[in-house]
Amino acid sequence: MILGGDLGGTKTLLALAEIVDGCPRIVRSQRYASTDFTGSDGFDAVLADFLDGAPPLTAAAFGVAGPTDGRTAQLTYLPWQLDASELARRFGFGQVTLLNDFAAAAHGLAAIDAGDLRCLHAGQPQAQAPKVIIGAGTGLGVAGLLHDAGGDRVVAGEGGHLGFAPQTPEQGELWRNLLAAHGRVTTEDVVSGPGLMRIFAHFSGLPQQSLANLPSPAEIAARAIDGSSPEAAATLQLWLSCYGAFAGDLALHWLARGGVFLAGGILAKLLPAIDPTPLIDAFLAKREHGALVQSMPLHVVTAEDLGLRGALVCAAR
Repeated sequence: MILGGDLGGTKTLLALAEIVDGCPRIVRSQRYASTDFTGSDGFDAVLADFLDGAPPLTAAAFGVAGPTDGRTAQLTYLPWQLDASELARRFGFGQVTLLNDFAAAAHGLAAIDAGDLRCLHAGQPQAQAPKVIIGAGTGLGVAGLLHDAGGDRVVAGEGGHLGFAPQTPEQGELWRNLLAAHGRVTTEDVVSGPGLMRIFAHFSGLPQQSLANLPSPAEIAARAIDGSSPEAAATLQLWLSCYGAFAGDLALHWLARGGVFLAGGILAKLLPAIDPTPLIDAFLAKREHGALVQSMPLHVVTAEDLGLRGALVCAAR
């Protein structure tokens, strides 16, 4: 039996799995609200609850929303601190692997099927070409997937913290607004759940210093979809355009002829009710390299547990 986990600023997903024909098969899973478990040892409390009565485990792997060297990790938006050796000792795991949450998501691409994808732009995919996975949620995750003689190799990073590059006058006004409030503006400041709130504050003429009194990302999206708020509608359009432009930039960076995959919970939840054209148009708007990006497929991953599946793939190795 193995254990996998996807640890984010909003939610934590855990699953026990058996190895069947070399592949993990989930036998039990549970979702936790991450913010219900405070303190640097908050994840220990989550694990203790989930593993109560569980059989001995040969291996565990956890995708964490933050940088990690594979042995220790500090989540970006939670005080949780993880140490692989300590987790193995405390809970009796045979071995423990820590990896960036979007590295786990990249591994998870091998564990999904066509029903877990929505194609936004077909392109001309090449089977062994690089792929890039991007996901907006509490933060903005990025990882690459490369194919070599040994198979697929995941390259983790913190690409969401690249500087935000405005592409329109309105995006430039937003950048100036955020720069005045916070200093350096990252893409994650805009293309994320909190980013939706910052854009809404911008269009509403509200201060950027605190998000506490603003509508939640879900509320902003709902107002945009039902037409009750012009500010929310403008927010969603700009957010989609920024997301698409960033995805197209990374597609060029990775030469992602194998595909660009948009994960994270926000976009998958929005898609049934929105027109993704602003995102697609911004993805393709690459001036002299427009024809190159036209060849690159663009998909939305609708499986909420992609990172969890990827963590289980790693634990099964």
